[in-house]
Amino acid sequence: MVYHTSNEEHSIDIVNIALLEHQVKARMETGAFGYIYGGAEDEITMRDNTLSFNRKKIVPRVLQGIDSADLTTNLWDISLKTPIIQAPSAAHGLAHNKGEVDTAKGVAAAGSIFSISTYANTTIEDAAAAAPNAPYFFQLYMSKDDGFNQFIIDKAVKAGAKAIILTVDSTLGGYREQDIINHFQFPLPMPNLTAYSHSGDGKGQGISAIYAAAKQGIVPSDIQKIKQLAKRPVIVKGIQSPVDAAIAITAGADGIWISNHGGRQLDGGPAAPPRLMFCQVLPLLWQNAYPLYLIAAFAVVNMCLKHLLAVLI
Repeated sequence: MVYHTSNEEHSIDIVNIALLEHQVKARMETGAFGYIYGGAEDEITMRDNTLSFNRKKIVPRVLQGIDSADLTTNLWDISLKTPIIQAPSAAHGLAHNKGEVDTAKGVAAAGSIFSISTYANTTIEDAAAAAPNAPYFFQLYMSKDDGFNQFIIDKAVKAGAKAIILTVDSTLGGYREQDIINHFQFPLPMPNLTAYSHSGDGKGQGISAIYAAAKQGIVPSDIQKIKQLAKRPVIVKGIQSPVDAAIAITAGADGIWISNHGGRQLDGGPAAPPRLMFCQVLPLLWQNAYPLYLIAAFAVVNMCLKHLLAVLI
């Protein structure tokens, strides 16, 4: 069966993300939409990610003499127009035939950082070339095969990656019931896998089979291993526990990315980072001048604002 992805190129009017999701669902192949949209098991954590922010309130300040807001900031030596960066995700080709190439262009136009996944439908080189003057990070799913780790990191660094995102919460595939119901298997190849070994490009496999090649027994010393291979900052993504945050920082992480993988890995885990997490982690981060990253699916602008304010409260 041939998979037909979109090749349309035109502007669209976006009222809100919920309406956009309904429009996409009506036009997209069922299994592909289910993979992109769905969460693990009963999707409780996925829904709680949104609900937890809905419960938070914004107290506006007035009489501050601000004519226009300046959102520019810096991360290491990277100048950004916004403090929001794009989180890595796999298989953009499911949504459009240009895949990560168009994502890279869009993120560059927004003045932010593009993050490309090991499991992209576009090569690292092609995505980087699409926005040659824009910064990007590379998300590594660490393999059992150290040869692959060296190979893929070398490709990312040669193409200009500013940092490596080491994802540590996805050593096994989440129990994603929509994928099971839809019998979903990736219909498109993952060229970054093919470049190392023509024996497997991900096409025709489910997410559990893809993750089976990943290293399950990741340990703190792997952070230093990746830093030595890349000679780049390493951000540890998938942190949900204050204890794990401290372990990652002590092991040499240059940043931590608080994430429950959008509720796509473990259902029943914590939703948006609780206040306790920040109370215990932030002093350690500030002491060592480390950046902290947060990840969630933002449905509306004020939820994005709440996500940013959560660091300060």
